Amino acid sequence: MKLRKARIRPVVVYGSECWVLRENIKQKLLVFERKILRRIFGPTQKASGEWRLKTNEELEKAINNINILRYIKYKQLSWLGHVERMTNVRVAKTMYK
Repeated sequence: MKLRKARIRPVVVYGSECWVLRENIKQKLLVFERKILRRIFGPTQKASGEWRLKTNEELEKAINNINILRYIKYKQLSWLGHVERMTNVRVAKTMYK
C-alpha cells in the first residue's frame, strides 16, 4: 500500500488538477486502480477452500473509500485554493478569472 501511495498514484494522477473528468476517463481510472489493488491484496480463500478475488466493495473498504477519483477531486480543490490566493498578475489567476 505504501508503494501504491508513493509511486503508482502520483504517476497516474500527474497533472490531474487541470483534467476534465469525463465518465469514460473516470471508469478507466477506477478499473486501473482496482486492478492494482487486486494485485496488492491477492485472492481470498473461502471457508470451502475455494479461492476468489475481492469484490469492488471489499476493495473500497480496504482503502477507506479514498479511491483515485476522490484523490483527484481533493487535488483539484487544493489547486483551486492555491489559484485563489495568487495575485491577479499571475497567468493562472488571469486564466481562471
